[in-house]
Amino acid sequence: MAATARLRAEDLSVSYSRTPVLNSLSTDLPDGALTVIVGPNACGKSTLLRALARLQPAGKGQVLLDGKAIHRQGSRAVAQRLAILQQTPTAPEGLTVRDLATRGRTPHQSPLRQWSRQDAEAVTRALDLTQMTPHADRPLEALSGGQRQRAWIAMALAQDTDILLLDEPTTYLDLPHQIELLKLVQQLNQDTGRTVVMVLHDINLAARFASHMIALKDGQVFCEGPPEEVVTEGVLQSVFALPCRIIADPVHGSPHVIPE
Repeated sequence: MAATARLRAEDLSVSYSRTPVLNSLSTDLPDGALTVIVGPNACGKSTLLRALARLQPAGKGQVLLDGKAIHRQGSRAVAQRLAILQQTPTAPEGLTVRDLATRGRTPHQSPLRQWSRQDAEAVTRALDLTQMTPHADRPLEALSGGQRQRAWIAMALAQDTDILLLDEPTTYLDLPHQIELLKLVQQLNQDTGRTVVMVLHDINLAARFASHMIALKDGQVFCEGPPEEVVTEGVLQSVFALPCRIIADPVHGSPHVIPE
């Protein structure tokens, strides 16, 4: 029998102003995988990610982290195991890359535990992993879009959690910077074994970089599995109403969508 995933949703329902967004959704996020959530607009992708991070309360069902209901666990305890980078995060003007990364250590601080060598090492490691060490003392507003996204990921990595959630991390980036960022996330997943869960809009990029995919439709899991089982003509027609053909990417071998 397969081991239970550390992060799970069980019969999860979420509504906004009585409008259902997630409907009795259940899924296991595979440990150590790079999972990408896809689906049409307003299908519940970002809501699911927020619910997994305990930022969005459930109306019904629950999210389980390490076998326990996440809403019954303390904020600090959750933040020491799970980090989330939301869409278009903001920071005070003048904040440097290093200052931002340092904020990732907040869950590990307390009146009895002040800044330590372990904290400094975590920040240094996060800046190195994201290749932001040369920019550590630059203010965020002086960076390019791709560099800013790397800085925010450095903050999430400095949090030093085993699970990392990223909500549309390629938003507002041009294609070269999207590829650069996704290669970074994939490398982090492969090198550190972190469980990564991302929301992406681009199906071809999702299929290229994911090891596991979840397709949502109407607030429920329509299907999930490796990219070759999710990115199919039948699934894309059912989920996106998109007539298409699927070919093998000639460079990477992943499924590639050709709209009709």
